[in-house]
Amino acid sequence: MTDDTPTKPDREGGCPPSEGCEVELTDDNRHAMMAAAVRILAVDAISAARSGHPGVALGAADIITVLFTKFLKFDVQDPHWPDRDRFVLSAGHGSAMLYAVLHLLGFEDMSLEDLKTFRQLGSRAAGHPEYGLAAGIETTTGPLGQGLATAVGMAIAERHLAAEFGPEVVDHHTWVLAGDGDLMEGISQEAISLAGHLRLGKLIVLFDDNGITIDGAVNVADSTNQLARFAASEWHVQSIDGHDPEAIAQAIAAAKEDPRPSLIACRTEIGFGAPEVAGTSKVHGAPLTEEQVAGLRKALKWPCDVPFDVPCEIRDVWRLAGLRGRKERKAWQKRLEKLPASRHAECVRRIAGELPEDFRPALRRLRSELAEEAPALATRQASQRVLEVVNTVLPETVGGSADLTGSNNTFTEGMGTFSAATPEGRYIHYGIREHAMAAAMNGLAVHGGIIPYGGTFLVFSDYARGAMRLSALMRQRAVYVMTHDSIGLGEDGPTHQPVEHLASLRAMPRMLVFRPADAVETAECWQLALQNAERPSVLALTRQKVEPVRTTPEKTNLCARGAYELADGENGDTEVVIFASGSEVAIALKAREMLEEAGHATRVVSVPCMELFDEQDEEHKARIIGREKVRIAVEAGVREGWWRFISRDDIFVGMHDFGESAPGPVLYEHFGITAEAVFQAAMERLESGGSGDATEAGSGD
Repeated sequence: MTDDTPTKPDREGGCPPSEGCEVELTDDNRHAMMAAAVRILAVDAISAARSGHPGVALGAADIITVLFTKFLKFDVQDPHWPDRDRFVLSAGHGSAMLYAVLHLLGFEDMSLEDLKTFRQLGSRAAGHPEYGLAAGIETTTGPLGQGLATAVGMAIAERHLAAEFGPEVVDHHTWVLAGDGDLMEGISQEAISLAGHLRLGKLIVLFDDNGITIDGAVNVADSTNQLARFAASEWHVQSIDGHDPEAIAQAIAAAKEDPRPSLIACRTEIGFGAPEVAGTSKVHGAPLTEEQVAGLRKALKWPCDVPFDVPCEIRDVWRLAGLRGRKERKAWQKRLEKLPASRHAECVRRIAGELPEDFRPALRRLRSELAEEAPALATRQASQRVLEVVNTVLPETVGGSADLTGSNNTFTEGMGTFSAATPEGRYIHYGIREHAMAAAMNGLAVHGGIIPYGGTFLVFSDYARGAMRLSALMRQRAVYVMTHDSIGLGEDGPTHQPVEHLASLRAMPRMLVFRPADAVETAECWQLALQNAERPSVLALTRQKVEPVRTTPEKTNLCARGAYELADGENGDTEVVIFASGSEVAIALKAREMLEEAGHATRVVSVPCMELFDEQDEEHKARIIGREKVRIAVEAGVREGWWRFISRDDIFVGMHDFGESAPGPVLYEHFGITAEAVFQAAMERLESGGSGDATEAGSGD
């Protein structure tokens, strides 16, 4: 026997169980009893919490048991093994089932105590799977459809990295368990059509086809032929009995052989084994009664009456299944070490998520060049200038756009297009699929080895918001390039002009919202977005040209403080301070000139990132906010969020309604977002002694 041969595992958690909790395993009952262990532990956890969704745990346990014990590639002794298979529970409400499986397999951070404290404060067994709480949870799921779409990004990551580093070190599958709700959500269509187009053959979706939703039978709301739908998107499709382990295994084996992504529709009974409620919507989201739990144990021939007890014989075979991948993982480690030294070092760096040593110097040089050159560029164009450097020094960036490449300026020379034929390419044409793009970016990020960025118009962040929220919740480095950031985009009108979007995104915890004023600030903001390994970022960029506001090279990244003094008063103690972001910084500077000429010392503070400003020390914040008697904020968006800098009685120059269709400069005049309007509002307040009711300039009246 070698050290790679799984041995009888140490018994933990429930071994030895209570008296009489024993079973003799045979070839005839082994699968049934292993699946029963999943069902019983999940139901016991839900019963203890008096909250949860037993239906999917009972219905899909056969599918999960076959997958995890016979096909899924992983090693509980190295749960973060980079070449492991990824499993995504897109039907995240079935989390108790996943936690039961992880515990049975021997994942150290999913203890029996976690199952007993399911859905309680501090438990790793949260109400829905949360990335980072425990190994084996590959992504946060719960909002239906998100897991499926995120898995597409994981499959893209595997395909791309295999092309880059070779199948010797990157060769794994992405698996999804999805329910009817996942397939009804609109994001699923975006995701499956993209996956089929890209021929992501290592993506396999197991559809828990139980025909039930909360409101009742699926057919009260939907009559889609899911097999035909997936087949139309170039998927390999099969339909099987989801309670037949042999059929499940045969279908999975066939799916692995097909070059297309695969859907296996597994017909199951929701709440399998639960008396009175099996096959009905009643078992979807409510704990079983004590009588139903007792009946379930009897129906499954479960020998243990005490909650959370598992016969040692069953626990042992599950633990051995958790060790199945150890030999394969060690062989992979040897192959990794045989890579040429430079490739080995690069692969290890990418896996660790560390930026290369030449990243900061390269960005510092670029910032100096842009300051000296002082180009008048739209910040979306400046972003492309930055990406030309970034994509050269960071081979791990994978970019893309939702059919707006030429507008978002997200493609740079030499990237190549990622496609079924050219998986080594680093640019993804997502098509008009903003929601799937954002979710796929999450998949690229959580997979590891890749830093994703993707572009669309800022107003269409509404389409992507669900996935963007998960980026923040999971603390993933995903960069959302959102161009056409205000009424400055002009003629496309109010349907395309973002007004409330900056405030809305700034309200999202952990999200960094950058709105740079010129090319130098754009470079600084890109650098900060890439250096923040545990936060997603939005880069809100202009369509229109902006004048340079930073023309002196700086050794430090001024945007790192979130807000900084761009111009001081020249006439003694300052009376006025103007806070502004993005394209309105130039307006603030012009208004300052007018006020200085009128004899009123005025400061201008650029505010590229409110979230980073919030995190500064109190001394810095007090210095930036100042004590001027006239305080003004200027932004071509709504006022919400500017409370950090101005009070309710101070002046805000911005938007108070939706935009209009007209050229950008005309709209700025129409809505009163001009240097003259800022100057006039400041003068009126100065003449009144610096006090007065809140002034809302820029109404367009």
